[in-house]
Amino acid sequence: MINPIWLRSFCTLVELGHFTRTAERLYMTQSGVSQHIRKLEEQLDTLLLVREGKQFSLTDAGHKLYQQGQTVLLALEQLQQTVTLDPPFAGLVRLMSPGSIGLKLYAELLDLQLEHDQLTLDYRFTSNAGVEEAISRFDTDIGLMTRKPTLPEVYSQLIGEEQLLLVLPAKHKSSSWEALQALGFIDHPDGAHHANLLLGANYSEYQHSGQLPSKGFSNQISLILEPVSRGLGFTVLPAYAVEAFARQDLIRAYALDVAVSEPLYLCYRRQSALPKRVSSVIGVIKTLL
Repeated sequence: MINPIWLRSFCTLVELGHFTRTAERLYMTQSGVSQHIRKLEEQLDTLLLVREGKQFSLTDAGHKLYQQGQTVLLALEQLQQTVTLDPPFAGLVRLMSPGSIGLKLYAELLDLQLEHDQLTLDYRFTSNAGVEEAISRFDTDIGLMTRKPTLPEVYSQLIGEEQLLLVLPAKHKSSSWEALQALGFIDHPDGAHHANLLLGANYSEYQHSGQLPSKGFSNQISLILEPVSRGLGFTVLPAYAVEAFARQDLIRAYALDVAVSEPLYLCYRRQSALPKRVSSVIGVIKTLL
């Protein structure tokens, strides 16, 4: 493989046509330039220059090397710029979070992308376990979780909390235990967990989610409140998911006497150098939460 330093000396010499000026341009001695040319000729086993006193002319091989060598040097320069370039709002940023916090952040981050057209966001919704696994496999740059990660390679920082709400159809005025029993529960992937946290803290009768008559299930965060809005049952959801529901007039949300919130952890791979674009998005997320 051709030594790029020798190649740069050769192409600069051809461009300037003079050993002294080439040495000055490259901050070298004339003998150093001559040595680079000689080593290049030895490596290629062909004559590149025909020396005529202080002047020189190119051989056919020299012409070919100069024409193609310029392209190689330009490509190497562009490669260096690409590798070292680290703008704060350009490039791909991958994020993952549970659904509720995603409903809050995704729209806000799209506004950020509109401000910076070189920024690209890849936002995916998944469970806490899915977020943690993706971070450990380098499959996402930023993760948000509602519990502290257990894997040692995943760094976490508590950045906020999200309140849990009891959500009933708007036409139901009572949130008593008897009213909940009569309505039945609209379940979701975190339904039992959320019910244990909020209902367990507010109803002495509550022991486990199995006590609640099941009236449906949805694993789509944006659709969980649809059956509630139609009077088919009640559910327990984080506040951001409730706020994102379009038909607020059809639901009624209760914080209950004993307020319960889930922590929000910002997570990423431990001991990884974060690109500026990732750090910039992390900064924006912190301001939003």
